Amino acid sequence: MPKEFSRTRRVGEQIQRELSALIRRDLQDPRAGWVTITGVRMSRDLVHARVFVSVLDENRDPMQAVAALNHAAGFLRRLLGRTLGLRVVPRLRFEHDASIERGARLSSLIDQAVNEDRNKRAPAAEAHDGTPGRLAGLEDPDNGGEDRS
Repeated sequence: MPKEFSRTRRVGEQIQRELSALIRRDLQDPRAGWVTITGVRMSRDLVHARVFVSVLDENRDPMQAVAALNHAAGFLRRLLGRTLGLRVVPRLRFEHDASIERGARLSSLIDQAVNEDRNKRAPAAEAHDGTPGRLAGLEDPDNGGEDRS
């Protein structure tokens, strides 16, 4: 059994590499735009391939690119058959992979939170007079109410 799973993985990786080149070189549909193939999940019998794509141009609708790729799936499958040398070329089904967009969004939110935290800490650091637990410009109740700064 482990041999079968490694073969599905290897075939999926090979399809990913070949499809990336074919889409870039041979696909003339402008709706596909700049897409990246993020992964290929093969069925155990190697008859079906789910191809996950991400759209690099954020101004493009990812679903339109997926529709264009699914429309060209037969054409791409035929080209794959010429280059892969498999007995049976898998049927291709393209799906949008939003993980890259989600990752970029999370990264942006983390950067924003870090910057907000830095901005909140900066005024407090400026007001601190160096004595632990004391702020500059505040009266010291133990010193008769005199200002410590």
